[in-house]
Amino acid sequence: MLVNCVVYENGSKLADIPVSDISEYVSMPGCFIWVALHDATKEELVELQAEFDLHPLAVEDAQNGHQRPKVEEYGDSLFVVLHLLDAPKAPPTDPAPESERRRAEARLGELDIFVGRNYVVSVRNRSEHGFVEVRERCQREPDLLRNGPGFVLYALMDAVVDRYFPAIDAFEDELEVIEEKIFTKGKARESLQHLYAMKQRLTVFKHAVAPLLEATSKLHGGRVPQICVGSQEYFRDVMDHLSRINGTIDSVRDTIGTAIHANLSMVTIEDGEVTKRLAAWAAIFAVCTAFAGIWGMNFEHMPEL
Repeated sequence: MLVNCVVYENGSKLADIPVSDISEYVSMPGCFIWVALHDATKEELVELQAEFDLHPLAVEDAQNGHQRPKVEEYGDSLFVVLHLLDAPKAPPTDPAPESERRRAEARLGELDIFVGRNYVVSVRNRSEHGFVEVRERCQREPDLLRNGPGFVLYALMDAVVDRYFPAIDAFEDELEVIEEKIFTKGKARESLQHLYAMKQRLTVFKHAVAPLLEATSKLHGGRVPQICVGSQEYFRDVMDHLSRINGTIDSVRDTIGTAIHANLSMVTIEDGEVTKRLAAWAAIFAVCTAFAGIWGMNFEHMPEL
């Protein structure tokens, strides 16, 4: 579905146009076109491929979806894949049920971005959270928008990475609640299930952040793609945010591992206490059994009587 198709000239919005008019503006000097799609069909991608001469391998990846976060260079154009992640909604006080875990996995979306000298094509898949605020931000900063598609790419990447912060904050809050219950009697097994479910969701998050951190390094250091020249410091800022998030993920994952070991120890201790109680009751009943075995028999002369 087409969200919008807008022409920009020298950092200012020129006009909203239909896709059929792209060819009239794409060769104009000082202009670039930003096309935004939501859950694009194969026909829409093929049409834009013809208009902007998109690389067929990049179009194929966008059609197939479920790509690893990456930045690929095709001649003088870029193809960027980002994962869209919302804050996890698993209840912090109870273990997340299987249905809730599956819904959390289903909220993992994808943003595919084609960037060229005079165009940006953003394709959002499996996510209802759009990027209207990104377009508004770009239009409020015409001096930066004069840098062209490279700045739009930065603005989209920055918006996606900023959405990772509430997700990691939710993980930390959830972990704090679990840590408070670790040594609560009778809660060890429940907390253990919650921790394993949380670890699985954190792994999905790690797969969204770690590859993107590596890919973003190509956009600000060394041989920077021509499209990104003039915006290197902005991509460096995105990489800094990704580094912070990646470090927090590693820290939370280590804490989860420690909490799992503590929970397993608590389960062992609770099982040991139950075994001790059973052994004590068994000793008590053993004495009664001994008395019953002696005095419960039919002696002609009872002992001690």
